Amino acid sequence: MRADRLVAILMLLQTRGQVTAAEVAKDLEISERTARRDLDALGVAGLPIYSVQGRGGGWRLLGGGRTDLSGLTAAEARALFLVAGPSSASPDVRAALRKLVRALPEPFRDSAEAVSAAVVVDPWGWDRRPVERPAPPHLDAVQRAVIEGQRLQLGYVARDRSATLRVVDPLGLAAKGSVWYLVAGTEAGLRTFRVDRVTSTEPTGEPVVRPEGFSLPDAWRLISEKVDQLRTPVRARAAADPEIVPICRHAFGTRMGIGPARPDGRIEVELRGHGVAPLAGEIAGFGDAIEVLDPPELRDRLAWVGRSLVSTYDAPPRPFDL
Repeated sequence: MRADRLVAILMLLQTRGQVTAAEVAKDLEISERTARRDLDALGVAGLPIYSVQGRGGGWRLLGGGRTDLSGLTAAEARALFLVAGPSSASPDVRAALRKLVRALPEPFRDSAEAVSAAVVVDPWGWDRRPVERPAPPHLDAVQRAVIEGQRLQLGYVARDRSATLRVVDPLGLAAKGSVWYLVAGTEAGLRTFRVDRVTSTEPTGEPVVRPEGFSLPDAWRLISEKVDQLRTPVRARAAADPEIVPICRHAFGTRMGIGPARPDGRIEVELRGHGVAPLAGEIAGFGDAIEVLDPPELRDRLAWVGRSLVSTYDAPPRPFDL
């Protein structure tokens, strides 16, 4: 769920004591189904929210309405700031989160602030907005190790199905779309682990060794750029008709970059793909609304696609078509 909606729903609960999905939907201008899903998600995340069934029911905060969050436990405070990672929030939401931090009991304040600094949220998946997935089984344990600064003995299954057991220094968590990643230090340097491939976690009791000057947002940006380059090594510079750019952006998602307008009125764009042939196939669907300027091998492939289409479809009409 979006961080701004999470904070807004919490504020509604604190102000009114109890809300219904219909009330949340009306106030936040979302569907009732989305409101119900978000309210359920807050409870699943470990926040003190429960539903009341029957006539006059709805969702309530444990202990009734509050004007602050002084009743949150340490685990609940961590859950709040994990779900509402400030890197995904607007300035208004970040300001609201700072107010919530100040409202927390002193023992939990440092933990909540640590969570907000230990998580980055990138709402876009590698290709486009992903389908929502449930939280990985070991996410809580990994998050706890990041926040408490404890080394972990990590059981992990790699993409090639090889299983390893290694000691890592958990440095931060990153959410890419609905996929969670652990950024950690290892004997081989900084590494990234998909949390849904973690098979076991065991704290070693030793403190995490943090590289000097380590910044999670900076590290994740470099990791994302490297992964993106590996996933989409073919890059095309093209000119697109202005009216096709929104459709093109929806089709390519994060694999598209938008540049300046050209003298002829078209928009310069960068399109990225896994290979020349598949990228040509995607671009061909836009006809002459997109012109690839380079690389030459992609232009050649598109020309071949065009000739193949003409050969297939530009045939004399059959008698029954007349």
